[in-house]
Amino acid sequence: MRDWLRERLAPRPWWMNALMIFCAYYAFVHLPYDLFFKPLERDAEAWFGFLLYGWAAKLTAPIHGAIYAAGAYGFWRMRAWMWPWASLYLAQVAVGMLVWNVVYPAGRGWFLGTLAMLLLGVPAWALWRARPLFHRVRPSMRERYGAWALVTGASAGIGAEFARALAREGVSCVLTARREDRLRELAAELEGAYGVQTRIVAADLGEASGSARVLAAIADLEIDVFINNAGLGYAGRFDKLEPERVRNLVEVNCVAPVVLAAGILPGMRARGRGAMIVSGSVAGRQPLPRHAIYAASKAFDLLWGEALWAEYRGTGVDVLVLEPGPTVSEFRAVAGELRDEGEPTANVVEIALEAVGRQPSVISGWFNWLRANGIRLLPRSLAALIAEQVILQQTPREMQ
Repeated sequence: MRDWLRERLAPRPWWMNALMIFCAYYAFVHLPYDLFFKPLERDAEAWFGFLLYGWAAKLTAPIHGAIYAAGAYGFWRMRAWMWPWASLYLAQVAVGMLVWNVVYPAGRGWFLGTLAMLLLGVPAWALWRARPLFHRVRPSMRERYGAWALVTGASAGIGAEFARALAREGVSCVLTARREDRLRELAAELEGAYGVQTRIVAADLGEASGSARVLAAIADLEIDVFINNAGLGYAGRFDKLEPERVRNLVEVNCVAPVVLAAGILPGMRARGRGAMIVSGSVAGRQPLPRHAIYAASKAFDLLWGEALWAEYRGTGVDVLVLEPGPTVSEFRAVAGELRDEGEPTANVVEIALEAVGRQPSVISGWFNWLRANGIRLLPRSLAALIAEQVILQQTPREMQ
């Protein structure tokens, strides 16, 4: 616990950690007390140094709470949008202290008001000067990890986008999927646009021989980045699913990632650097009737990947589980779903590359995050029934 806390506090100077803790206290301790326990006649909220009382204070308190909750999150993740807004907000609080001390009888006048403003102005100025901390330039994947990556499921969608993003950062790519023609097109694109080397391995990871073929093809390479991306979906009521396709899904989503990781991660650990990104899904956060096997396989990926993150912490090897929601790709059509809209793959990949080395898992998109975490508040029976109604709208009638 001590090591974890030290790691989490390390990206910020002590005074910024103090501000983060204050924001968390205000949002999650002080505000609930104000809203639910403080008597109405004693409640007051300050805005720009001017006080609101009673119901006006009660109704505006959640706005304050949202601001401080955003501040706690922004400091915790060191989000770029914290600059300049954190500095400007604290500056107005500093001015508000002067206004309150001068305007209200309970205040202490100009002298103490000015002193309070100056004291709060110091961290406000420090936040203004802290722009480089919030806008750190991420080192390239080649600089961080090395020269070669293996990308599974590289023929389309998120896998192909990962290959492009890595090649842009100077990483040569081993591309594997079933469709060799697609892989050749992508390899030519990467070599022509970015000057990296590529290697193609046409393999079906749904077969036991597929993983063995990939490992044999990379035996002479040091794989520094492993994008464990290949995945299958299969929508429909369980008794209507073809057993062979079900077996294939489990092989691709669960067995192949483990087999490939077992062949690659020991070399990363021996070299003291490397990264594995596992493509999970927000579907792995809850049961999905009519998509039961897929959701269960992604729950496996999530728990496995987060456990490996803990196992490899401190070794120089970073593990991340990427959890996208609906994404613009061929996935949903192949899975037999009716809809095919979602987040652009480039957005999903950029989120993953920003998060690797910083956390065990990342959910792509605010709505997906709210959905994945909000479901925890419901009884599991109700969560499953709600999910079933959503998936039914995306499932062909004959598979319902």
